[in-house]
Amino acid sequence: MSGPHQTTVATESTVWGSDIVADVLRQLGYPHAVIVPGASFRGLHDSIVNHLGNRDPHLITCLHENHAVSIADGYSRVTETPLLVILHSNVGLMNGSMAIYNAWCDRRPMLILGATGPVDAHQRRPWIDWVHTSKDQGALVRQFVKWDDQPASVESMVESLLRADQITRSAPHGPVYVCLDAHIQEGALDRKVSVPPIERFKPAKKPSVPMDTLVAIDHALRNAKHPLILAGRMSRSSADWQKRINLAERYGAIVLSSTNNAPSFPVNHAQHVLPPAGDKATEAETALLAQSDLILSFDWLDLAGFLRARTGDAQSQKPNAAQIIHCSLDGQLTNGWSMDHQALAAVDIPVLAHPDTLVAQLLEGFEKPAARKIEATHWTAQKRVEKADAPFDLTQLAFAMADWSDDLNVSFARLPIGWPQRACRFNHPLDFLGKDGGGAVGTGPAHTVGVALALKDSDRLVVGVIGDGDFSMGMNALWTAANQELPMMLVIANNRSYYNDEVHQERVAIQRHRPVENKGIGQRLESPAIDLSQIAAAQGFTTQAPVTNVTELKAALLKGQKIVEAGGCYFIDARIIPGYAKD
Repeated sequence: MSGPHQTTVATESTVWGSDIVADVLRQLGYPHAVIVPGASFRGLHDSIVNHLGNRDPHLITCLHENHAVSIADGYSRVTETPLLVILHSNVGLMNGSMAIYNAWCDRRPMLILGATGPVDAHQRRPWIDWVHTSKDQGALVRQFVKWDDQPASVESMVESLLRADQITRSAPHGPVYVCLDAHIQEGALDRKVSVPPIERFKPAKKPSVPMDTLVAIDHALRNAKHPLILAGRMSRSSADWQKRINLAERYGAIVLSSTNNAPSFPVNHAQHVLPPAGDKATEAETALLAQSDLILSFDWLDLAGFLRARTGDAQSQKPNAAQIIHCSLDGQLTNGWSMDHQALAAVDIPVLAHPDTLVAQLLEGFEKPAARKIEATHWTAQKRVEKADAPFDLTQLAFAMADWSDDLNVSFARLPIGWPQRACRFNHPLDFLGKDGGGAVGTGPAHTVGVALALKDSDRLVVGVIGDGDFSMGMNALWTAANQELPMMLVIANNRSYYNDEVHQERVAIQRHRPVENKGIGQRLESPAIDLSQIAAAQGFTTQAPVTNVTELKAALLKGQKIVEAGGCYFIDARIIPGYAKD
């Protein structure tokens, strides 16, 4: 078996094409390969199991390709590093394409390996190899991956993997796809194939901000009377987290974060004066923007849309004629197929760099300015009057879970639509891992599994809170968590409906002066109600009877906490009254 630092990998009497691929994957440092088995990559499967001994990478089996991709998505939300995903031929790629698009919108790194039946038609088995061979398989996902390739020899497979790894690890991140010919995988090599030194193919460091731009930003921050920092998509590094705090305190800036992504600033900090921003504008956010004379955006998702919704200005998007600085690399991924790049923001100083790089350069390159007094009142967690033994809603569920998790190291892998902003108490970079960037369906369970994989053997308690519709579409992702012994808790905010679409139908009915009471037709998950706990139990989770009030929920959370802390998987079906938070 080849060692991780050897350059010549052919060490057995017979070396197969897929053995070389497996050795490259090990040297690139992929700990796991998330798969749904398929004959198109049976050669690589054998190489990972029998040539590498099923370690580095270690196979993680899933029940659906969308779950395999979403597990890699969840994993990278914690580690910010790619996981290896292997999809079976064109059919597996088709199955996984929704989750790939979602990972693209989330700017998540991952290396996806696919396969095709033999490109050489004379090597194809009758029927099955023909239906599993495509002329241009990468075209299925080319519009929402950073790069794709279909190498035609073992040597070109080596280079393709090195390039793919380099691209997906370079910011702005995104998935990459490499399709491997089944015949080349399974062929015995008649020559020695060497892998060049892996360390010579590492991604470059993130680009720095030019000095003249740094000087302009420092000058603007020093001279602003009411600077506002929009802390958007930034790293999970604790060191970077502290630097952001230092920067805000140095320049006396108010900070606002968002639940569109993982937290980038502690919400309990005195300068985070409002709850995290959500999809709907609030009067407090509008007032904050109106008083701000400088806005520093750190890769804020949909900056133009955010400002338009809070200022009513669709052109300049400039509240109170504020100067706007926007630091982001995201424009490098803009293409003509997907509109995930959002509206075009009007910006006074554009900065093509990673936000955390700008933060570090500002802290290191300039002297501390004079202290600025901040006159603002910090938001406080809203206390709710609740009837603990009465039927409860999403708001009561959220605040009960916030109270339970306050003194714990809980990582919320996902939260459902309608979660109240004031129940978001995120004061560590891993307290919340962000929402579903592509608006995909059925990803919540697998995202939670991926987070649990990344945080296994840590001091974090992984919890996913998702809707019953999300769970019903992605329920069989749970088996992988049980199979891999990944401690996690899944709480279902079960309103027995595709409730978000009920809201949409209500709006249309009101607009058209039609009966609102018909909004639930074609939406409700009742008659019969789905027994979600039995589904979870069948896949290896410890479950209990559904909870119907706050008292039962609190008891279930404490029971689940003990089971997860002991290494188990726990499931709670929280049957809530339909509705979203009003704040």
